[in-house]
Amino acid sequence: MNKKWGATPPLGKLLSPTHGYLEDPELCSMPDKMTIDLFGLSKKVQVYFDERMVPHVFAESDNDAFYVQGYLHAKDRLWQMEFQTHFAAGRISEIVGAKAMPLDKANRRLGITYSAEIGLREMEKDTTSINAMDAYTAGVNAYINSLSEKDYPIEYKLLDYKPEAWSNLKTSLLTKYMAKDLAAYDDDFEKTAVLATMGKEVFDLMYPNREDSLDPIIPKDLRPPFSKGFPISKMDTTSAYFHPDMPDPIVTDKPDKDNGSNNWALDGTKTATGKPILCNDPHLKLGLPSIWYEIQLTTPTNSCYGVSLPGSPGIVIGFNQDIAFGSTNAMRDVLDYYKITYKDRSHDQYLYNGKYVPTTKRVEKFIIKGANTQIDTVVYTHFGPVIYDDNWRGFRGGKPRANQSTYYAVRWKAHDASNDLLPFLRLMKAKNYDDYRDAIASFSCPGQNLIFASKSGDIAITQQGTFPAKWKYQGEFLMDGKDSTYEWQGMIPAEQMLTMKNPKRGFVSSANQLPTDPIGYPYYLGGDYIYERGYRINSILRGLRKATVQDMMNLQNDNFNTRAHQILPLIFETLDSMSLSGEEKEWLKLLKNWDKLNDAESEGATIYQTLMDSLEYNIWGDELKKSVIGLMPEHNTIVQDLMKNKNFKCVDNIFTPQKETFADQLKTSFVSILPALNQMKKENKLKWGLHKGTCIPHLIDVKQNMTSLSRLELNVGGGEGIVNATKKSHGPSWKMIISLTDTIEAYGVYPGGQSGHPGSPYYDTGVSTWAAGEYFKLWFMRADEAASKRILRAITFEP
Repeated sequence: MNKKWGATPPLGKLLSPTHGYLEDPELCSMPDKMTIDLFGLSKKVQVYFDERMVPHVFAESDNDAFYVQGYLHAKDRLWQMEFQTHFAAGRISEIVGAKAMPLDKANRRLGITYSAEIGLREMEKDTTSINAMDAYTAGVNAYINSLSEKDYPIEYKLLDYKPEAWSNLKTSLLTKYMAKDLAAYDDDFEKTAVLATMGKEVFDLMYPNREDSLDPIIPKDLRPPFSKGFPISKMDTTSAYFHPDMPDPIVTDKPDKDNGSNNWALDGTKTATGKPILCNDPHLKLGLPSIWYEIQLTTPTNSCYGVSLPGSPGIVIGFNQDIAFGSTNAMRDVLDYYKITYKDRSHDQYLYNGKYVPTTKRVEKFIIKGANTQIDTVVYTHFGPVIYDDNWRGFRGGKPRANQSTYYAVRWKAHDASNDLLPFLRLMKAKNYDDYRDAIASFSCPGQNLIFASKSGDIAITQQGTFPAKWKYQGEFLMDGKDSTYEWQGMIPAEQMLTMKNPKRGFVSSANQLPTDPIGYPYYLGGDYIYERGYRINSILRGLRKATVQDMMNLQNDNFNTRAHQILPLIFETLDSMSLSGEEKEWLKLLKNWDKLNDAESEGATIYQTLMDSLEYNIWGDELKKSVIGLMPEHNTIVQDLMKNKNFKCVDNIFTPQKETFADQLKTSFVSILPALNQMKKENKLKWGLHKGTCIPHLIDVKQNMTSLSRLELNVGGGEGIVNATKKSHGPSWKMIISLTDTIEAYGVYPGGQSGHPGSPYYDTGVSTWAAGEYFKLWFMRADEAASKRILRAITFEP
């Protein structure tokens, strides 16, 4: 009965009453009060769990607080912590077998573990960060060592393996896991292919580098003066850069381009209380267990509440008794590719600045469940690892063009030494604006728009990170690595970070738009930016007077479709000029009656999005077909191009003899979607929420059909480019609103629960509340509230 069948675990072990899934630790009864002895604590630590099982930790020192945080993270999220760090380290094939090898090989060749090792060495140089990590790791291992096989979380039993000891390297790996999600934008191959096949005019239409920011994070008139930028060599991009060869058809592993966020802070002149309000909702892949873990950490000198990352000490987004802080993604391009020319097949040397210089090699050993161990030797250059060569050519195994091997090294800012844990450990204790700026000064990668508000009345935002000082278009395409011409020439000086404090308009905000107006800014703002959410947020904030917490909730849940508002007049004008059938007129009428809100019950939102998807395919599809691996432009690009010139060059289909106009393409697109719309109506799935089908899948539920581990078919509004950025399984992963009155008023919610154990009643506590656009009031507990009725359980940790 213990025989394994494919991916199925040994059934005898899984169903055993002493070893199986019924022994999930969260299903076992625990007393309301208990004491646990932990070797390594210096003094007693008291933990109180509220009605949502959020722990409120009261310790006598930071190290004891982080020790217990590690224990609690492991108690509730051990499998998640280990699975995510296995993913970052390229070790998933150890758990699920050879099918994970492409993903593992991609992460090893990107050098995530190499980067984590460098990062750990940097963290070990700082007393605050290494003490926090050592204490945290000890706490995680204290919990792991307390487990017997029957106590393992269910995922270990389903996948038939056991946990291993935690280490500080795993915490460093988690920071690089986030860096890959937020600072590994990677369109170089696809953009080079479009440029090589279609030319610069078409390229600029498909991937415009916007010089006319609609509403940047820091407006030009509020930008600090830069007397002089970092000296950047001039590059004649027209002659040297816009005539590339067609690259190998390599398909890379990409993070979701919508990995972003909203944040804003209002000063007291715009709020009903006369005190600042800070709001943040990071947009990430949604899953169970949730990426976040809510916690309060209190010592005699400080108390901080917010969300933490299971696998790392501290709090990432939150507030203390004096300030609140949050972040959004900076969206800067800090990952570029260089063609490498080896001296010979040994790959021991490569050509650089007229001579051959030595490489180093890193042997990667892949232990594969159910298969033989594999070895992969990765060559490292001064740029970084050679990620694509004869042994690895991307996810579709792209073959070299003309039977000539091409080698590509990656230059990624995350490979550089940095301590990206320390800023958050310091933010937890910050009391004022100066503390905030000191805390974030060392933050490097992934670059973030770090927002701040204080009880004393200050608000501020800073785009913090270490960004290469690039010349225009540098890093948009594959670059030649034979000399230093295309190499990063330096980093933007720390004193020239974009920042804004207490602007007269009364608010600061960011939503992944351009950080500032490019005109007059000395550096190239290459990256992937989104303008609609920032434009909508700022338009609302400008009009607010005496804003309340409810106003902030309304804005975080705002479903207004800015793109539709811009493009629909042109669509209606064009379709109204045509001869339409009765059925076509009926569908057009439904679209005209739409209020441009992507509410869950809206049918107009579904019609609009279906039409735009079809129109995009008809306009861009021929260019993408010719370029072989070309990348679909951002969804807002077609709106902006059509608003400037409805018959711009790409509207014509290059594969047909006639010249198509916008009217032709719109009519074709509109008529083609009617069968699909009729089918949706027949199946009662025309409403936007049902059509979108938002779900919160379990981390191993790739097909989204494990109903016992996932939450499926949530009827939620929102969408891409909308303030409520909820897509199918991506969107606001934590919504937080902090009103910094004398007694802080705080609200938050995330689509998950504190427990990572599917059998626990606290596994998905917040999903329904989140889906309804509602919030929990956060309890910023004081030490004298130990008798509160909100406390459901208490644990005393004794040394």
